[in-house]
Amino acid sequence: MLILPKTVSAAERDSLRRFGAEVYATPGTVLAIDEYQKKFMVKEGTASFGAALNYSALPKDSDAFAADYGYPTFSFGLRYSDHHRVRMHREKDSEWRTYEPVDYQSRLGNIITAYASFNRPLLRTRRWEIDYMLSMGVGYSHKKYNNRDDIDNLLIGSRWLIYFGAGAHATYHIVPEWGIRAGIDYYHHSNGGMNMPNKGVNVLGASLGLVYTPYYKEVTEHVRDYRPGAFQRYWYLNFSAGAGIKALNEEFQLSQFYSSTDSPDYCKNHFHRYATWSAQADIMYRYARRWASGVGVDVFYGTYTDDVKEMEKNWQQADKYSRWSVGIAAKHEVFYHQWSIAMSIGYYLFRHQGFKPEALEQPYYERVGLYYTFSRLGNVRLGFNVKAHRTRADYTEICITVPVRL
Repeated sequence: MLILPKTVSAAERDSLRRFGAEVYATPGTVLAIDEYQKKFMVKEGTASFGAALNYSALPKDSDAFAADYGYPTFSFGLRYSDHHRVRMHREKDSEWRTYEPVDYQSRLGNIITAYASFNRPLLRTRRWEIDYMLSMGVGYSHKKYNNRDDIDNLLIGSRWLIYFGAGAHATYHIVPEWGIRAGIDYYHHSNGGMNMPNKGVNVLGASLGLVYTPYYKEVTEHVRDYRPGAFQRYWYLNFSAGAGIKALNEEFQLSQFYSSTDSPDYCKNHFHRYATWSAQADIMYRYARRWASGVGVDVFYGTYTDDVKEMEKNWQQADKYSRWSVGIAAKHEVFYHQWSIAMSIGYYLFRHQGFKPEALEQPYYERVGLYYTFSRLGNVRLGFNVKAHRTRADYTEICITVPVRL
């Protein structure tokens, strides 16, 4: 019996026009972000390859957020980072103290990443498109630091990693449905301070790809067909609480540089994890459908401070130690329907966490997080934050936020 293929209806064809695809390759370099890393990096060349499914709303969807952003593209993809050429090795150095160099070079593991990206167009013509990209995801590395055969891999200390990417691209559309994309990509993998070591992998490279965009002609020619109504601006208060996990850089340094080679703690593989707590109180002004900005006070509580004090007896102690830290921060949040990305840069008003943190940290800190808003629960937002100093993760936390509109 002959079975005829099902005919695709006009509605189904129209729905499929919102979806596209891309493939790309990114040869790049592992960046040495400070003098410490420059000392042990031997070879930095790397490359990554990826593929993604893309989605774009259309003007006829009457989507106010999509219209405000100029009909951005959302990508859901996989990236394979081929780091087999990257090598690391520490020579004898007074800075390494008791560390004894090994007779091999450590390797950085290849990483596979599942991610979601937001690609916003800055310019669209019949042939040319210029955009910027932000992405977040989760990665898995097939190698990580260990004292058996990867002792100088001070970049990656966990199998599971947090991923962040950013880039800028130009696409030439040979025809509306097909384009060649080139640009600059930056991406970062680390464990968010939940294990040691955690310097993280920062890669910068040129990107070249092929994109399939069946929606391109419609969003280019009909972008002005829908104009959303004016947004009603308002002020609101943000009250947040967070709980996180942190591994101590002090414990790692003690193991690496202050333990004798015959000690069981010398260059050990496993480190303690500590609970962290935080609270925030912000005043925010949502001046556009897409954005809100404001200022706030951050309070941090670390259960690990007593252990830091004990560890620092091995080298030098600070004058004061306190589990509490307080900072003031500039806040910014970017919205797209129920999803938002919250960012802040803060300055410590009070912080006594020990000698090593004071030596390594600046008096300012950064936070970035991804949130989902539950509109049926009074717009309560649930998400996660990564807190960092000079882009180096301090800890990762789950955070709940309650906005109160004024």
